[in-house]
Amino acid sequence: MRVAVFGLGRMGVRRAELLAEHDAVAELIVANRAEERGREVAARLDAAWLPIGEALDAPMDAAIVATATATHGRFVEQLVTRGVPVLCEKPLAVSVTESRRLAQLIAGASVPVQMGFQRRHDPGYRAARDAVASGALGTLYSLRLAAHDAEPSPEDYIPTSGGIFRDMHVHDFDLARWLTGEEVLQVFATGSVRHWERFARHDDVDTTAIVLTTESGIPIAVTGARHNPLGYDSRAELFGSRDSLSVGLTRHSPLRSVEGGEPQAPTPVGFLDRFETAFSAETRAFLDVARGQAPNPCAPEDAVQALRIAEACERSRRERRAVALEEIEA
Repeated sequence: MRVAVFGLGRMGVRRAELLAEHDAVAELIVANRAEERGREVAARLDAAWLPIGEALDAPMDAAIVATATATHGRFVEQLVTRGVPVLCEKPLAVSVTESRRLAQLIAGASVPVQMGFQRRHDPGYRAARDAVASGALGTLYSLRLAAHDAEPSPEDYIPTSGGIFRDMHVHDFDLARWLTGEEVLQVFATGSVRHWERFARHDDVDTTAIVLTTESGIPIAVTGARHNPLGYDSRAELFGSRDSLSVGLTRHSPLRSVEGGEPQAPTPVGFLDRFETAFSAETRAFLDVARGQAPNPCAPEDAVQALRIAEACERSRRERRAVALEEIEA
C-alpha cells in the first residue's frame, strides 16, 4: 500500500511511525507545511516528504489526516472526492453543521472514513464494552468517566481547541455512546477555572463535571481537569446488577491512595503513552478497512453525535441548565 500522512504534529508523527512499522505499507508519504521538519521525519522513517498540495494529488491507497483541527474537513473532502480511504483524527469538522454535511458527502461517495477515537481500541475499554454487551455486567446501573490531562495546554493552543468539551471530553462522549450502546438524551455540565487563568482569558475552563442521561435512563458522570500533577489519567467505572468493574485503574495509574499505595513508575505522562496499544491497534484496523478487509469501527456519524453532545455541554455550562440533545441540530 501507498499511504500518506497529512500533518506532522505529535499525532501525525506517531501515525507515521506506526505505518512505517506495518508490513502492508510499501511506500509512505508524509506531508506538512514546515519543510525542514517534514524532511527530518521522512528521513527517519524512510518515507517521502511532499508539500501538502503535491501530496493531495499524489497516487495513494489510503491517507491519515492529522492536520490542524479546523482543516480536517477540507482534507477529508478532497481525499474522499478522489476515492481515497481516510483515517481522520477527531473532529471531522469544528461544527455540527459542517460535520453533518461531510458525513452525508462521505456516505454518498461510499468511501470509508474512519474517525480517530482510539479508546475504542484500548483493551480495557473493549473488555468493558464486551461485559455490557454480553450481559455479564447485568443491568448497567451507572457509568463514571474521568479524564485528566497531565499538563495544561499551552496558551497558543487554547483559542483553536474548541474548548474543553469539544477538545478533551469529546472522547468521553464517544465512549459513553459506545460503552452503553445507547444515545445520550440530556446533559448537564458545569465548569470553572480552578487554577490556570490562561483558560479564562479564552472563555474556557480547566475543570468540569458533567452528567449525561441515556435513552434508557443510565446516568453517566464525567469529570475532567486540564492538569493532574501525577500524570495523564483516563479511567472508567461501570456498576451493574451482576458485576462492577473499572478500566484504567492499575498500579501505574496517576492516583495516590491515602490508605496506602503510591503510583508505580511508569505512570502515563500523556495520551500517546496511555493509549500506545490503542493507537497501534487503531492504525492496523484502518489499514484493514482501507483494503476492504474489515468493517469501519468508527464512522463519521459517530463523530457527529459526539460533537452534538459536546455542543450541548457547552450550552449547558453557559446557560446553567440541563440541555436536551434534541436542542442541538441532528
